[in-house]
Amino acid sequence: MKFKFPSAYTILFGLIIAVAVATWFVPAGEYSREMNEALGREVPVPGTYQQVEPNPQGFFDVVMAPIAGFFDPVSYEARAIDVALFVLIIGGFLGIVTKTGAIDAGIGQAMRALRGREKWMIPILMALFAAGGTVYGMAEETLAFYTLIIPVMIAARYDAATGVAIIMLGAGVGTLGSTINPFATVIASNAAEVPFTDGIILRFAILFLCWLACVLYVMRYAERVRANPDHSIVADRREANEAHFLKGRAPSGDAEALALTPTRKIILTIFAASFGVMIWGVSMGGWWMAEMSALFLVSAIVVGVIGRMGEEDFTNTFVDGARDLLGVALVIGIARGIVVVMDAGNITDTILFWAENAVSGLSEIGFINTMFGLQAVLSFLVPSSSGLAVLTMPIMAPLGDFAGVSRDLVVTAYQSASGLVNLINPTFAVVMGGLALGRVPYERWLAFMWPLLLILSVIIAVALSVGTLLG
Repeated sequence: MKFKFPSAYTILFGLIIAVAVATWFVPAGEYSREMNEALGREVPVPGTYQQVEPNPQGFFDVVMAPIAGFFDPVSYEARAIDVALFVLIIGGFLGIVTKTGAIDAGIGQAMRALRGREKWMIPILMALFAAGGTVYGMAEETLAFYTLIIPVMIAARYDAATGVAIIMLGAGVGTLGSTINPFATVIASNAAEVPFTDGIILRFAILFLCWLACVLYVMRYAERVRANPDHSIVADRREANEAHFLKGRAPSGDAEALALTPTRKIILTIFAASFGVMIWGVSMGGWWMAEMSALFLVSAIVVGVIGRMGEEDFTNTFVDGARDLLGVALVIGIARGIVVVMDAGNITDTILFWAENAVSGLSEIGFINTMFGLQAVLSFLVPSSSGLAVLTMPIMAPLGDFAGVSRDLVVTAYQSASGLVNLINPTFAVVMGGLALGRVPYERWLAFMWPLLLILSVIIAVALSVGTLLG
């Protein structure tokens, strides 16, 4: 029997079990914590680690982890239940807009306007997502864009993986090269007790070089797929994906022929404005999941009224759209369950303590590159960028003083490692959710990503080394 790689659900449950098993063998321990007024929460105190009573996680804890993952807040991040509800409402909203024919008509119009120049959508869109990542850590918000971008990519004779890469790598590389991102750079700098503007030139350099590498990588892949669809990592799903994302229409068929009527133009304007308002609300208005969910609920109702949909037709279409994204909502909660088990088993601080010892006594170049590697490992276990900053910076940043490395470089190493790992991290709900939305199996995403991860790792390591020598 041919081996079949397990689904996202099985991978995540397996990781929960693995972490639960680790709580039986990894010594339990914790740092003392004190309130950091600048961050508004307690942070670990260097030099205070001590072993505590073990709390190994058993069968009941494993079973409860996905449930607790929905409700337990992780650092500054929204609860998974809030993100899951946002995803379901986005599904309903997209179902309503799609039912009006506006998206199909818009895709057809876009393809006619861009004929022969479709490839330039890739750097433009990736630049926009990267801007969101570097400015405010765009992450969960990207889930709203998959069902918008992927049909456009398929209609342009690329594939679903191209759409996933544009969004996930675009926003991800922006977060990797965070410049003023309050959920990564600012929090980490505050915890390290340095101004967040320190080291910003190096971060801009990392941002640009890594963005350029990602753009060239995706454009090369997309053109290969366009020249020969069999080169797609989801080639065996091409027909199914066209049926799913284009609602049964071939890219050159009925979707292009649909008339862009005045009503559909109004609906598309509302559609685009909804995303614009969402971005403004998150970056400037202090919005989070509840406000974004309410925005798209109201937008769905407005579109339904303009599209002259009856009450029964509206509710059925909205529920069907939400149902399409139910699997994504479940993945988000299960992914958070991994952190729940690790924290409950009191092994998170132990792993941090081991990392603290690993960088002691190293040279400057050795220290910063080892710090980058350790932060990558910790990022796998703590995918929340703000959670990782609050957990590690109070401990790791002062170690730079002894190694002769400036604290802003430690912050840069942390955010680069966190952003890099979160391009593939199965414990990061945005990755598993995005892949589920794009219908790209996780193992194929890994196969697609590993050469790029090596390229980005070299860029970051060289940049950190140069920054250390110049510092």
